[in-house]
Amino acid sequence: MDKIAVIGGSGALGFGLALRWALAGRVVVIGSRRIESAQAAANEIRDIALGRGQSVEVEGMENRAAAAEAGIVVLAVPWGQQSDALAAIPDALDGKILIDTTVPLVPPKVGTVQLPPAGASALTVQSIVGQRVRVVSAFQNVSAQKLRSLKELDCDVLVSGDDVQARTDVIALAEAAGLRGFHAGPLANAVAAEALTSVLITINRQFKCHAGIRIAGLEE
Repeated sequence: MDKIAVIGGSGALGFGLALRWALAGRVVVIGSRRIESAQAAANEIRDIALGRGQSVEVEGMENRAAAAEAGIVVLAVPWGQQSDALAAIPDALDGKILIDTTVPLVPPKVGTVQLPPAGASALTVQSIVGQRVRVVSAFQNVSAQKLRSLKELDCDVLVSGDDVQARTDVIALAEAAGLRGFHAGPLANAVAAEALTSVLITINRQFKCHAGIRIAGLEE
């Protein structure tokens, strides 16, 4: 199985995903702008695993080294850091799957849908990295807090991308993290999951919760 590099793995969402994948037996590399932050996050994951009686394979590196080390790269940084994060790793992405989790949230109106000129964050990413990189959009609507809690997750993941096999591989990663993943069509459809994030933020504020999405009616 490919190593997974989580760029922004010391942040809330990146850490939660990295933790779940490491505990599921995947080899994970935490990437950060500062190697000290990456190594601290990796050490924390090892400590959590040890407390559960598990041994995990996880290490921390600077972003470019992390991306170069892995076969699957996850971009889990805030929208405002997306361009800088990609600029640091361009030659480490050729031929790989790049999972874009970023959402174009524009403070202070994060509860209002505000899409970028390209139409979606994932389409912006694809235009930056080029067609040699298989960009897949996923994990925008998953609560970072719930990922880290390691409790059972009542949440589904919409997986968009132009490469069907890449989408299939990302759905397998969703399942490894305790989620259900669904093929959601081409990369252009990422706009739906990205826009839903602002809707969920509005709902979460209203009910003081960490709501996600759930696909219903599959067994009818």
